[in-house]
Amino acid sequence: MEYELYYWPGIQGRGEFIRLALEDTGVPYDDVGRRSEADGGGVAAIERLLEEPGHHLTPLGPPVLRHGDVVIAHTAAILQYIAPRIGLVSRDEGSRLRAHQIQLTVADLVAEAHQVHHPVAASLYYEDQKEEAARCARAFVRERIPKFLGYFDRALDSNRSGAGKWLVGAECSYADLSLFQIMAGLRYAFPRAMRKHELRFPRLCAVHDAVAARPRLAAYLASRRRIPFNEHGIFRHYPELDPPSRAAGSPKRPARAAKARRKV
Repeated sequence: MEYELYYWPGIQGRGEFIRLALEDTGVPYDDVGRRSEADGGGVAAIERLLEEPGHHLTPLGPPVLRHGDVVIAHTAAILQYIAPRIGLVSRDEGSRLRAHQIQLTVADLVAEAHQVHHPVAASLYYEDQKEEAARCARAFVRERIPKFLGYFDRALDSNRSGAGKWLVGAECSYADLSLFQIMAGLRYAFPRAMRKHELRFPRLCAVHDAVAARPRLAAYLASRRRIPFNEHGIFRHYPELDPPSRAAGSPKRPARAAKARRKV
C-alpha cells in the first residue's frame, strides 16, 4: 500500500518532516497536495479528506497520512507509525519511545518558531503584529534556541550506542532527520543568531551535515521536490527579527542594574 501524504502545497511546513523520512528510505508516496486539482490533488483534496466521514477521529488539519484504511494526523504520530515500518527506528520499545519523545520536543520548537512571527494570533498577518513579533524574536533567539539546542546536544550524550553521532540507536533515525530540518530552518530564519549559537553545538552541525550527505536525501535536497524555505511556512526570514550579535568588546549591562533602572 502506498503512503498518501496530505499537506499544503507550496510550503515545507510540518509535512516536510514526513517527506524527509519517506525520501531517505526511498519509499514510494503520493504527495497529494502537490498534485493538480484536475488530477484529484491540491488544497481541494486536503479539504475533502478533512470533511470525509467514517474515520474514528477526523483530523483537525494536515499533515495527514493515509495508508490503506489507516488515517493519522500530527507529524509525531505519523512518524511514530511509519518509522518502524520503513527502517528509520528500531522496533524495540525503548528506541521507539526515545525517538517519539525527541520528535515531540521538535514539535514544541516548531510551534515556538512559528509563534515568533505570529505572537498575537495565527489569523493575523505578520505586518499586523510586527512590534510584538520583534519582542518575541528577541526572547526566542536569546533564550529558547540555545535551550532546545542544548537538549538535543545532551541527547547525543545519553544515546550510548550512538557514539555522539546519532540521537537514537547506532544508526540514523527519523529523529536525526528532524534535527537536520530544525537546523536548516533556524539557519534560514535566523542566520546571524545561528552563526553564534552553532559555535556551542558543533555536534549538531555534524548531524545536519551527515544527514544532508545521505545519498537519497542529497538527491532530494537538490531536486525540485524539495520546496524552498519561504515566508509562508514555519521558518521565515525577516531580517528585523534576526538582530545582529552584540558588538565584540561591548559590555553586557548587569541584570541587577538594568532592573534597578527600570524601577526608577
